[in-house]
Amino acid sequence: MSTTTCQVVGFLLSILGLAGCIAATGMDMWSTQDLYDNPVTSVFQYEGLWRSCVRQSSGFTECRPYFTILGLPAMLQAVRALMIVGIVLGAIGLLVSIFALKCIRIGNMEDSAKATMTLTSGIMFIISGLCAIIGVSVFANMLVTNFWMSTANMYSSMGGMVQTVQNRYTFGSALFVGWVAGGLTLIGGVMMCIACRGLVPEETNYKAVSYHASGHNVSYKPGGFKANTGFESSTKNKKIYDGGAHTEDEAQSHPSKYDYV
Repeated sequence: MSTTTCQVVGFLLSILGLAGCIAATGMDMWSTQDLYDNPVTSVFQYEGLWRSCVRQSSGFTECRPYFTILGLPAMLQAVRALMIVGIVLGAIGLLVSIFALKCIRIGNMEDSAKATMTLTSGIMFIISGLCAIIGVSVFANMLVTNFWMSTANMYSSMGGMVQTVQNRYTFGSALFVGWVAGGLTLIGGVMMCIACRGLVPEETNYKAVSYHASGHNVSYKPGGFKANTGFESSTKNKKIYDGGAHTEDEAQSHPSKYDYV
């Protein structure tokens, strides 16, 4: 998968996840009344993070907001805070990721700057997704605890006879929306972080060759070249002829007038 494709897919998944987190936070069906023991009822109750609602069999629905903050359970306030923090971080990451897209060129922005912005937005999306998943999971754990406590209180130890009737609440649709939205946001953030690696410009290493005048004296002639080093006793000297460059061994195989002087 190319860098641009990975970045765009992560961006789209993060948008869907952020929209799902916003929708889940505003939904009223975080917990719904359990109808297992009483499937036929004229009143159906469900609750959300911000208000509780009652729906009658006639179709009339009445919702009442929570007018207090300190009177609410601490876990509910924690879930509110986690969802709000996740939405804020996701919105900031969305704005940053728009300018970090490789297919959008703004001025003379370099690829290194886009890589940094892509990594930043990816980390924000990951934290946003984790906040949503943790918030929904905490609320679900609270529902499970209250459900079993209500079940234990409904039945006494005297022959299993029902003594009191209490409303039990189970998972609402908002929980599943929140889990899916948090997962999409998390996956989108991971893909943005992976795309960051492809945006980083590759470093070019230039290999330089140093020439030392004291070590090698190179003279150029039309017929060839002659290289003299400081260790002539251990190397083979090259002699230059008009016809080309010949080594000392070749010169011995073809005697010249200098050999007899």
